[in-house]
Amino acid sequence: MSAGVIILIVVILVIVAVGAAVASTRMRRRAAERSLVGPEYDRLADEMGPRRAKAEIEKRRRRVDELGIRPLSAERRSAYVGQWEAAQEQFIDSPARAVSAAGALITAVAVDRGYEVTDHGQLMTDLSVFHGRHLDGYRTAREATARAEQATTEALRRAMLSYRGLFFDLIESTDGGTLAPGREPDMVPAQRPWKQVTQGRYWKPRQQESTDVASTRP
Repeated sequence: MSAGVIILIVVILVIVAVGAAVASTRMRRRAAERSLVGPEYDRLADEMGPRRAKAEIEKRRRRVDELGIRPLSAERRSAYVGQWEAAQEQFIDSPARAVSAAGALITAVAVDRGYEVTDHGQLMTDLSVFHGRHLDGYRTAREATARAEQATTEALRRAMLSYRGLFFDLIESTDGGTLAPGREPDMVPAQRPWKQVTQGRYWKPRQQESTDVASTRP
């Protein structure tokens, strides 16, 4: 085999490898973006088709970029966590007031981050860009809050859990929701001390509670 043929084969292999790497990077990025948007993308895709759904998400992203979403300082995060802990402790004596306080706290954090909250529908649309995976739970929690005086304690407990998911996602995000290279979406550093305030047995999903109980049996 001539040297020219060998060189040609090597060049072709390099081109194929580069192409595969680029395609893999794009797939990972799209997967990460879709994970950030969560079920919201699936909902839009069902309503208007994948292509228009993607265009809608990009439109929402451009709007949020123009809002200038800013990170919270460590002091502000700690202050908000203290307020969250107070709301959670209030749940024992007054579940309705606790979930109302949790909902109001999320609004306060959103304002502090730079989101516009005067129009709740627009706020939901804006949150879908970087916090979409929590929106279904947030919607359900707001519905439970609206009828808090008639809702069962279990329904309010689940509302509190849903609020918790969005709350911690909002205060943990320090870069407007963009992912650092190689970082998996939904990951929150385990060493955050304030994450422990809602990790008690009462706040675990029922299925996890059952698993924990079973694991302690002889």
